[in-house]
Amino acid sequence: MELAVVGAGYVGLVTSVCLSEIGHHVTCIELDKSKVDKLKKGISPIYEPGLTELMMKNVNLGRLSFTTNYLEGFKNKDVIYIAVGTPENEDGSANLSYVDDVAKIIAKNVKRDAIVVTKSTVPVGTNNRIQTIINNHKPSYISIEVVSNPEFLREGSAIYDSFHGDRIVIGANSEKAAKLIEEINKPFNIPIYITGIRSAEMIKYASNAFLATKISFINEIANICERVDADVEQVAYGMGLDHRIGSHFLNAGIGYGGSCFPKDTKALIQIAGNVAYDFELLQGVVNVNKKQQRILLDKLYDRFGNLKGKKIALLGLAFKPNTDDMREAPSISISSELVKAGAIVYAYDPIAIDNAKQILDSSIHFVYNIEQAIGGADAALILTEWDEIKNMDFNLINTMKYPLLIDGRNCIKLKDIKPYQIEYHSIGRSSVKNIKSNNSEVVCQVGESK
Repeated sequence: MELAVVGAGYVGLVTSVCLSEIGHHVTCIELDKSKVDKLKKGISPIYEPGLTELMMKNVNLGRLSFTTNYLEGFKNKDVIYIAVGTPENEDGSANLSYVDDVAKIIAKNVKRDAIVVTKSTVPVGTNNRIQTIINNHKPSYISIEVVSNPEFLREGSAIYDSFHGDRIVIGANSEKAAKLIEEINKPFNIPIYITGIRSAEMIKYASNAFLATKISFINEIANICERVDADVEQVAYGMGLDHRIGSHFLNAGIGYGGSCFPKDTKALIQIAGNVAYDFELLQGVVNVNKKQQRILLDKLYDRFGNLKGKKIALLGLAFKPNTDDMREAPSISISSELVKAGAIVYAYDPIAIDNAKQILDSSIHFVYNIEQAIGGADAALILTEWDEIKNMDFNLINTMKYPLLIDGRNCIKLKDIKPYQIEYHSIGRSSVKNIKSNNSEVVCQVGESK
């Protein structure tokens, strides 16, 4: 089928590539000429494992192309996907200006009947709003129907999720339109659930909000575990054995970040507020997440008191591994507080340094390996669980001024730390203090690990 996708950001590019991979002919429309020029050369603007290879495969097969021209992009297209950004407004609501603009452009430039599919994450009622905008600007002889088809992609595994997802949700007011979008997606071999258009919009927000709630819940449990000498990993494992709860998203740490959970939880609170409903539970989830990002700072203050002049190494800057996305990454607030406290901050990330330089304080020293980051450091903080960081050579701890490692992702097993002369703290687990005392004897304190 002939398809167009408006937007070559994270959602738009992944959608374009994966739709072309299952056999459709896709034109991805992006107004940023420099981005399109790079895409035509096989350079992806985002880091996503497997994306570049799949993109070039389908470009070479003639199933995927990129353009800045709407008329060219819409020509002979049966279906047009909207995949532009919906950034957060100051009040937490979604900014729909890009979506509105695309709706007007589609209405004024499409020359045949078509279906418009909204991939962008939008509040309940937005697809009806898009339909109204299109109806107000399109020629009377053209029929355009709007369908909601939210994405459920995890950054870092978006290609895998596209072909192995749990479900594809299609929300429509027209059975004919829903069936056509169902046919487009059948080659993915993923269960398809057809709903009303507003229910599809709500499913996206409700899903992300629920996962964010699980994360904040286990983080609160972790904070209690530290105070009652319990191990949050053992607690989470025991909880997860109950099939009603499940084990996913029960990993304690310094909270969620990225482009979805922070924005979508706030947007859902705003959606509830718009209908005079106080979503107290979700507001609590947001507050817990903000507090959780300070946990590592509190551990530093407990250890040193004053951080002025202390060299602090940050290991990992992206909000999660296998992505260069810095949106709402805990490293932003943590590094900012460290700089304000007078600490000397050295930062390392395998992929996200270029993006981090545009966001983090200019006084931060960005380095290109773990050795440079922790050499001579008073403490090191693990903020992203990259494999390289999880599997680091702990002998490097000997190069630190003081062997203090604080793990914000619980990504290192306590038993792996025990043989080394180190002071190690994590979230909701026992600390390891295996350091030489003044009489040169080794003092070892470690709790049980799963």
